[in-house]
Amino acid sequence: MSVVLRNVQWYDWRQGTLAAGDLLVGDDPGADPQLLKGEAPADAAVADGGGGLAMAGLVCGHHHLYSALARGMPAPPRAPRNFVEILELIWWRLDRCLDLEMVRASALAGAMDMLRSGVTAVVDHHSSPNAVTGSLDALAQGLDAAGLAHVLCVELSDRDGPAAAEAGLAETDRWLASGHPGLVGLHASFTVGDPLLQRAVDLARKHDVGVHVHVAEDRADQEHCRATYGCGLAERFARAGALALPGTILGHGLWLDDADRDLVRRAGAWLAVNVESNQNNAVGAFRAAGFDPARILLGTDGMHGDLLRSLQAAFLSGSADGGLEGAQAWQALWNNRRWLEAHAPAAARRNDVVLLRNDAPTPLAADNILGHALYGLDARQVRTVIAGGRLVLVDGRLTLLDEDDTLRFCREQARRLWERLGARGQDGAQP
Repeated sequence: MSVVLRNVQWYDWRQGTLAAGDLLVGDDPGADPQLLKGEAPADAAVADGGGGLAMAGLVCGHHHLYSALARGMPAPPRAPRNFVEILELIWWRLDRCLDLEMVRASALAGAMDMLRSGVTAVVDHHSSPNAVTGSLDALAQGLDAAGLAHVLCVELSDRDGPAAAEAGLAETDRWLASGHPGLVGLHASFTVGDPLLQRAVDLARKHDVGVHVHVAEDRADQEHCRATYGCGLAERFARAGALALPGTILGHGLWLDDADRDLVRRAGAWLAVNVESNQNNAVGAFRAAGFDPARILLGTDGMHGDLLRSLQAAFLSGSADGGLEGAQAWQALWNNRRWLEAHAPAAARRNDVVLLRNDAPTPLAADNILGHALYGLDARQVRTVIAGGRLVLVDGRLTLLDEDDTLRFCREQARRLWERLGARGQDGAQP
């Protein structure tokens, strides 16, 4: 069934135009919404837009849904002293404790967060090394239940031993062979040996997809690569053929040197910026120099699901540290959708729309929307979300999920996860 949003200002991100009218959102996921020129279809659902701003559903270019149950979790055995210890003492302990029900709960929790922020599609980078088989199905079940489109992968790594790596390769192959939108996931270079890297690239070639990998998030990753392989990170991945794969996403890229940046740019790989996560982990500041602005994506790295917040953080950080300028950050927001349409068309529903309440005290126009986006647009203004042609959020309430029941389930799984964390040793293994 199509949906008509009465009285909206429709922002066309492709053209950069803003026009007022009644917006028809059809049930064909491959068709763009259109301003009505006549009467609405007789069977259309009609919602009052209240003069609000309507635009295409937002896309998260890099997420870690597996971390969604971490908020308020028990403290690590001791305070981490650097980024590698943050991984060892917090995230690697957590991901080893996940089971499939916890993974599904994480997807549901993340989906609710994203929908309330106007996000209708996510590119996720998953890790549950002791519950790999079926983990992508569990993620998809949670996201599908809420109405989100998704591009999924399993993080391949040597850090949990050969059995976990083999299970991850098998899960990835099974998922991609079934026709699901996805990528071949890799953890950072310093946990991925050459044999696994080459198998991952070969698997990506088999399915004609890219890899999704953390690169130079911390200085230690670049230093390990130079000491172990005698080259920079981008060169290592280029030698293996990863940069030339279609739709490859490199997460972070803070410590790539000029030569590496040149390799990334010439290869046409995409870079996902995650400013708030970098600040949280104190790993450094993103610099835009040397990268192609048309291939920079915005992600959240598991911090949250709010892309408008990520947009503003990227701009504010860029103003101080040589990162993204305002127009570049706005471009990056829509690059996420460009990537989706180019490299995961099955997930790129063009009839996804978010409607935000227009409560700005100043006029909104096409030539000043950037100023509104950087200083005013907020997830709290999200009123209505249409995903796949369906109303999935109406006046702030989810329509496909029972929110109370879903939250109870998520909290139950969080308690189970925290209890398991408390019963395990420093490395997440059974004592």
